[in-house]
Amino acid sequence: MEKVNFRTQILNGHLQNHRHATSTAAIISASPCVSYVPPEVSEQPFSFDVSSMRKLMDGHNLGERDWLFNLMVQSKLFNPRLRGGKVFVVPDYNHSMEQQREITMKRIEYLLDHGVFKGWLTGKGPEAEMKKFALLEVIEIFDHSLAIKIGVHFFLWGGAIQFFGTKRHHDRWLSATENYLIKGCFAMTELGHGSNVRGIETTATYEANTGEFVINTPCETAQKYWIGGAANHATHTIVFSQLNIDGNNQGVHAFITQIRDENGNVCPNIRIADCGHKIGLNGVDNGRIWFDNVRIPRENLLNSVADVSPDGKYLSAIKDPDQRFAAFLAPLTSGRVTIAASAVYSAKVISIAFTLFPIISGELISSYYCSILHRYLILIFSHQISLAIAIRYALTRRAFSITANGPEVLLLDYPSHQRRLLPLLAKTYAMSFASNYLKLLYVKRSPQLIKTIHVVSSAFKATLTWHNMRTLQECREACGGQGLKTENRIGQLKGEYDVQSTFEGDNNVLMQQVSKALLAEYVAAKKRNKPFKELGLEHINRSCPVIPAQLTSSMLRSTQFQNDIFCLRERDLLNRFAAEVSQYQAQGESKESAFVVSYQVAEDLGKAFSDRAILQIAIEAENNVTDASIKNILGLLRSMYVLVTLEEDAAFLRYGYLSTDNAAAVRKEVAKLCSEIRPQALALVSTFGIPDAFLSPIAFDWVAANSWSTVEN
Repeated sequence: MEKVNFRTQILNGHLQNHRHATSTAAIISASPCVSYVPPEVSEQPFSFDVSSMRKLMDGHNLGERDWLFNLMVQSKLFNPRLRGGKVFVVPDYNHSMEQQREITMKRIEYLLDHGVFKGWLTGKGPEAEMKKFALLEVIEIFDHSLAIKIGVHFFLWGGAIQFFGTKRHHDRWLSATENYLIKGCFAMTELGHGSNVRGIETTATYEANTGEFVINTPCETAQKYWIGGAANHATHTIVFSQLNIDGNNQGVHAFITQIRDENGNVCPNIRIADCGHKIGLNGVDNGRIWFDNVRIPRENLLNSVADVSPDGKYLSAIKDPDQRFAAFLAPLTSGRVTIAASAVYSAKVISIAFTLFPIISGELISSYYCSILHRYLILIFSHQISLAIAIRYALTRRAFSITANGPEVLLLDYPSHQRRLLPLLAKTYAMSFASNYLKLLYVKRSPQLIKTIHVVSSAFKATLTWHNMRTLQECREACGGQGLKTENRIGQLKGEYDVQSTFEGDNNVLMQQVSKALLAEYVAAKKRNKPFKELGLEHINRSCPVIPAQLTSSMLRSTQFQNDIFCLRERDLLNRFAAEVSQYQAQGESKESAFVVSYQVAEDLGKAFSDRAILQIAIEAENNVTDASIKNILGLLRSMYVLVTLEEDAAFLRYGYLSTDNAAAVRKEVAKLCSEIRPQALALVSTFGIPDAFLSPIAFDWVAANSWSTVEN
């Protein structure tokens, strides 16, 4: 009985306290000791011109970017919300999967009605392409699902029509695609064959007596899987199938197939199912497709690489089946370019282990570049968003004091907090320049550049998406509990961008494939006994760099040392990789088996290639700047990028490029660079050009944003 009485008293006390709290809630206000001071007020004046740096970072089409930012802010479709006296636009990820898909399609219709997509498929020349890139980057800043949904339609479906098709396809489909009179998707990946495209099982059999192809899904593993747009909205798809003529398999080819009628009903002999809820990207309706004797006209074969005559003769200027197959892999390469400025865009969950293919003809060059487009856009902006939020928050949020009765210290004034965020900021700057370089490489494309774009886009896709996920995680933690809130974006971005590490090529596989390309160039140069002239390997023609036994601060910050040690790592790993593959082959292993068992050196080499290429692009961007203040801060960021890479990659110690003493000197220098970059942190994130409305409440008045008075009912 005593325990019962005791518990009754405790519960009664809780209830009384609750009633008292409810009655006095109206008079509760923010404590006077908790205040918010905008970083623009408390931070020292910027030492360089932010608008000039933004031009350098964005690179192109600033006016069009700002126009689209404003267009989205003006519409309720983009979920404007008042927090802390400011309006923010951010997708509401608390919606159900069905609601996210519905609002994504409505946003596309709004953008279409306002002319955003004009010229995306019918426009000509570099200016039209750069404008398209810029607008897609802005869309990506708002919502990854929206950008991917658009990318599937324009760059996978539309790009395949544009570059795999010929005039008959262009006339019928391109304008209709640009105006969303049809909605396209891209059916390559299968349940049983994601990476191994050569092994896909869907068949297309030609019947000369009817002049039709018959598409079939012969078994469950042949179902098309992860097809973005298929579950709800797509009316047409590009189906990659094994072409059979008179019992002969001619390999993988692409066909236009209608899957829904104008009323949205699934067409006869086609079955579609939903892939279901995902950890992110639920605004994209990924689906599964089965075909049961689906008949399509002969003209629906995309025939820029190969054709079938009415009487059933197979026609192609490319006689080698392997080269023909390589031509049909082009659309996936495009995905990797689009992945390169976004973490800004990507089209779909398609993985592929690709091989480099030679230039066969002018037609193939066009097909190839359709694919390059996608790798480019997924690389930068989610890093920028998360860093802008986390650094602004760290410039206003205080925690603990280091003296008795002293003021609490700003998070970013703690050396440990600087070490968490500022190296990531420096890497993002370097990778932004790399992304801009890849875009320019694309729009200035020529037959001579095809191999370079292919390899660089693959390496950058892996490097930048790995950096993206690490940055998002670090920023989430750096924002503490506020980083968990959906409206503060960082936590949700992790789920949205996680897919980048595997679609358009698993990153580890891509790095191995980059190394195979480097090895092919190495073997060719040695066989010809001529200098290296491809893929940036010209540095191997010079004498091998020598790293000083003892590195000083000035040496560590010199471009000479930085370039030397990155080049030393790449050339040594290339030599090691060539020797290891050769050794396995001498023991009786096939060339492919030798590659497989040498994967560790291959991955190290792929990273070395990417890091060296990014550094050289950053150095060139820095050298082209005439403004002394901008050049100075870029020098600090470039040194931070290099030294953090030296510190984080075990290869520098593993293979002896750095001694333990020099590794310790590198670590000490990183801390010094953090303290030097710290005063410019606000200026550096301000150059990203992302409007306030596209960041999050905690990037500004986090106190008011979390107060009761601004909560919307």
